[in-house]
Amino acid sequence: MAASAGDDMIMAPKKQEKREGIPRLMSAPLAIEWVGDIDGFVRLIDQTRLPSELVQIDCRDAATIWEAIKMLRVRGAPAIGITAAMGLVVGARTHESRDGLREHIHQVADYLRTSRPTAVNLFWALDRMERVADACEAETMPHEQTLALLLMEAKRIRDEDREMCIAIGQHGKELLANDSGVLTHCNTGALATADYGTALSVIFHAHEAKKNIVAYVDETRPLLQGSRLTAWELQQRGVPATLICDNMAATVMRQGRVQAVIVGADRIAANGDTANKIGTYGLAVLAKAHGIPFYVAAPSSTFDFELADGSGIPIEERDSREVTHPLGLAIAPDDVAVYNPAFDVTPAELVAAFVTEQGVIRAPYVENLAALRKDSA
Repeated sequence: MAASAGDDMIMAPKKQEKREGIPRLMSAPLAIEWVGDIDGFVRLIDQTRLPSELVQIDCRDAATIWEAIKMLRVRGAPAIGITAAMGLVVGARTHESRDGLREHIHQVADYLRTSRPTAVNLFWALDRMERVADACEAETMPHEQTLALLLMEAKRIRDEDREMCIAIGQHGKELLANDSGVLTHCNTGALATADYGTALSVIFHAHEAKKNIVAYVDETRPLLQGSRLTAWELQQRGVPATLICDNMAATVMRQGRVQAVIVGADRIAANGDTANKIGTYGLAVLAKAHGIPFYVAAPSSTFDFELADGSGIPIEERDSREVTHPLGLAIAPDDVAVYNPAFDVTPAELVAAFVTEQGVIRAPYVENLAALRKDSA
């Protein structure tokens, strides 16, 4: 069951099933689904409504996809890329003939690129979809066949991401010791990917390996993705979790409660500089000060090898009301000046290792990440 964009649907998760060894709620849908055939649509969980309501929205045009990405109804770099790829299909479908189809597809892709600037997966997925459109044009394929191949590619991007998330979890679980605490920031689970997640996939797989892991979850101000989304996901999968305010991280580290920090990423430069949710850089500095390893879990699609370092990563600035009116409640004086960057950049020297679908990558990053680029080509 689902609602059209803007409509409400409350769904109470109850039952569980096993999927490749990791529990998943039968009544909790995937964050992103394609429903139907070529004339179908994209169904998303509206993550702005969690955890109080589990609501799905059906997106039947590119404008609804753009709004869902911009307003964080779908978020997380891999999930944004998958959604954009599927959004290109629904946008391409409005052009009803072969003549001019490729140009129309490029226009839709350019439009979707304006939704959010930082997550490289958005641009990577749209570039990949455009290459399919260009190949179809070169082969003078019929209109319907082009659309079918675009949908096939979007689903392939989704399926590849799911496989990468599983591999990330399998590689990364070896980094987490038994009877340990691991601190994570923002949301990097199934809600942010095709399934399982990146940093949370590591925690899920460690839990399934019977390691006694306690996850410490930063609330992640100002939009509370940690408290609203990550804590919810960990509960659903039966992983022991403790929610903390962002400014409590140093204390739990000093108290010896945390033995590792693991986060996701929205864009990683060729030298390993990492853009992630605002507050990540501070955690990396704290982890360094306390002698705690700081890990970044991300698929190869999150690495932007065209950027030499993090200085070239665009940082999105968002509406001041996200800070002054969290959840719609005014907590600051009217007209106060607000600075609200959505991301920060963690220097590569603070990262103990990157966990990718191809394995764990350690310094020196320029050389070793270049090998990842070659293997992913």
